[in-house]
Amino acid sequence: MSLTLDRVSLMTASGRLMLLEDISLRLTWGDRLGVVGISGAGKSLLLRLLNRLQDPTAGRILWRDRPLTEIPSLEVRREIVLVPQESTLLGMTVHEAIAYPLTLRGVGTAEIQHRLDEWCDRLKIPSDWLPKTELQLSLGQRQWVAIARALATQPQVLLLDEPTSALDVGRGEILINLLNHLTEERSLIVVMANHQLDQVRQFASQVLHLQGGRRVAYGPATDVDWPGLHDNFVAARQRADENWNLNP
Repeated sequence: MSLTLDRVSLMTASGRLMLLEDISLRLTWGDRLGVVGISGAGKSLLLRLLNRLQDPTAGRILWRDRPLTEIPSLEVRREIVLVPQESTLLGMTVHEAIAYPLTLRGVGTAEIQHRLDEWCDRLKIPSDWLPKTELQLSLGQRQWVAIARALATQPQVLLLDEPTSALDVGRGEILINLLNHLTEERSLIVVMANHQLDQVRQFASQVLHLQGGRRVAYGPATDVDWPGLHDNFVAARQRADENWNLNP
């Protein structure tokens, strides 16, 4: 089984601006793709395309050799699950939020409790969080609960948008270690957009570097020049800052 992007591009509705251009890659079971680039590179847009929150204006995305645009959106999102950077619990308690998508899918009460217990244990979510609402949680805690909610649905592809942005170092390491283990344990495909290169280096089997919506590089993480990539980021941010100052 595979997830394939074949020369995928995305333009604005007006057709005047290319947001993503000619992106090609192929992922199979157990792959861990790190998507890197400075803000505005197109990382989040790529995840939205994979989850069918948007469809490409050119090229094809294939899931199990079927064009993604031919698969109903709800069916796609049952198998390809996106955790956005800023997640909400929709006014629910932590317990309710993790259980909610399972209830919608008709999962039985005993199985829901089993999955809730499993992911609270594996993600070290304390029991005193369960009756809390998002107003009683920090941004990082909400992010953590959203990851548990996604994993409880048993996705086949997990899309994570800056999942460690609001986490402390300890929880970030727990997540990276868990994801590495899960891709081997359950043949899960994980795509993680992350600007923290140290974490991408620990996580990724493959790396996609985006800049201005274009693919700069794509290949095995073992082939990445990590110091050079860091220097590229610094230079790209400086150019972006200079352009911002020139065009207030």
